[in-house]
Amino acid sequence: MGNQDRELREAGLKVTVPRMRILQILETSALPHMSAEDVYRALGKAGEDVGFATVYRVLTQFEQAELVVRHNFEGGHAVFEMAGGRHHDHFVCVKCGHIEEFSDDVIEERQQLIAARLGYTITDHRLTLYGTCSGDCEHLRALAGRGGGRPPR
Repeated sequence: MGNQDRELREAGLKVTVPRMRILQILETSALPHMSAEDVYRALGKAGEDVGFATVYRVLTQFEQAELVVRHNFEGGHAVFEMAGGRHHDHFVCVKCGHIEEFSDDVIEERQQLIAARLGYTITDHRLTLYGTCSGDCEHLRALAGRGGGRPPR
């Protein structure tokens, strides 16, 4: 737990058990994008007694401290991912909510060229593409087989 303790202190946050547990879940999850509900469920499975309001409040504090990035994808469904790492963009399935990360140097270069042509300097950006998974939404079928996931819209 020493790593989470240090990260919280460096972010200017008081070290508390809920903050440490939530940070640990975000750092170790197989899901790179987690909703507050996902974090709350993971805490419950781990036997942690942390209320949903606390989870949401801590995630908001993490966002303000720039430990996590909040994304509001399709339907306003907020998900959080750990900050840092290489820049990437997102593709979101509008049927099952699956989020795929991708990086493309050509897209990044083109955005810089457009910004320069318009007289802008890009300081930050997010690109999110919306569409459907291939076939009949393979991720929805996989999630249904595991008993999880969001229902189709």
